[in-house]
Amino acid sequence: MAHAENIVSAPEFIHQTPISNTLAGFARDLSWEDIPAPVVERAKLHILDALGIALAASRYDYSYKTLTAMQGLAGEGAYPVIGMPAWLPLRDAAQMNGFLIHALDFDDTHVAGVLHATCTAVPTLLAMGQKHTISGREMLIAYLAAIEVDARIGMAATGGFHRKGFHPTGVVGAYGAAIAAGRAGGLTRAQLQDAQGIVLGMASGTLGFLDEGAWNKRLHAGWASVVGITAAELARQGFKGPSKPYEGEFGLYNCFTEDGAAIDWAACTHDLGSDWEMLRIGIKPYPACHLVHSSADAMVALMHAHDFKADDVVSVRARVAADCMSLVCDPLEKKQRPASGYEAQFSIPYAIASILVRGQLTLAELEAEVFTDPNILAQCDKVTCEPDPESAYPKYFSGEVAVTLSDGRELSHREQINRGADERPISAEEIAAKFRTNAELTFAPERVERVLDAILDLDGDSTPTLVADLLSAA
Repeated sequence: MAHAENIVSAPEFIHQTPISNTLAGFARDLSWEDIPAPVVERAKLHILDALGIALAASRYDYSYKTLTAMQGLAGEGAYPVIGMPAWLPLRDAAQMNGFLIHALDFDDTHVAGVLHATCTAVPTLLAMGQKHTISGREMLIAYLAAIEVDARIGMAATGGFHRKGFHPTGVVGAYGAAIAAGRAGGLTRAQLQDAQGIVLGMASGTLGFLDEGAWNKRLHAGWASVVGITAAELARQGFKGPSKPYEGEFGLYNCFTEDGAAIDWAACTHDLGSDWEMLRIGIKPYPACHLVHSSADAMVALMHAHDFKADDVVSVRARVAADCMSLVCDPLEKKQRPASGYEAQFSIPYAIASILVRGQLTLAELEAEVFTDPNILAQCDKVTCEPDPESAYPKYFSGEVAVTLSDGRELSHREQINRGADERPISAEEIAAKFRTNAELTFAPERVERVLDAILDLDGDSTPTLVADLLSAA
């Protein structure tokens, strides 16, 4: 990972080889033999995790509403929608499948880039993998090329996209999707560079959804896939894009961040192909914003260690990174009364209250009958938040919970490194269990095992076409 000492000024950097050219060369030249076995194994597990989440999301009302809109616009096509009885044209299927992977906010996170990584690459490759009949190994190569590009573009911003009000998953994810689509489609290095330049004119996605718990965020991943696919196909036909979409005067960092001087330019290409960001992407144990996980785990740890119940609690203080409080703590009154499951996912008071009352934070706790439960809301009222001066954010999503009990005890527990981080990874067995739990909400156990086997065999005989067919409910 690039560090602060690698930060250089834009004027010095822009006289070097364009970033897009270096990234294009990496994506074009990456071979199976270049990829260490642990990176391959992790890649398969992250794809498995993403597709299980999509199957779980396919049963929700908002997914059917979105699918109905897509069908009304595009009609029928040849590309399946995950877990749903529908086939759409290529780009519309990618839009819908990206929506499903990201819809529950249960998908993986690259902490330093502050973005969801897999939700833009996988729908792109399910579609383009079928179009170009690529092998499972080629899908994994293209997936890893996209992940490495996304991670570096994201972490180079040092949190700048969020501070400006942009959602990096939608903005940055479009560049990785172009890389994935281009690699799957056999683009040349020059074409891959053009594709990144073309993306500059189309990448989008803001944090406006935070104001009211709107559904916009769910669309960002799929739209990034659409943008990436479109850019790659335009580049294939000779369409020219700017050669410096990242470092140019009107490039990504100058237009999508507040302070170009804070950009870690070297991070874009530092140790590319030798230091794998894939291994630094966390898989979520809870279906909620990653920023609430440590608080939830801290409360679980306290309750197990000290054997108290919700009625024993007088007050709770959650300590959260100062830069993150606007996402999961403020305004407190609103976070204590989530109006939807989506708002509940971005509320530390709700996460803590859920653990106190129900002992868990799962998809079931995002249902209306739960987040409106007076017992849970009474516990929400006990929770306040304050800045955490010891937080390791943005390297980790740290959190601490301090509890005052009715018997006078004051207890606290800190989770400095969040579960799922690269130094505290979730095991392959835990990821498979999460996949089964999610997928069995839609498919029978036998079908779930067939899907699992196909994904884990992508480095063998399995293909994107086989996986996509198994995921279809049509």
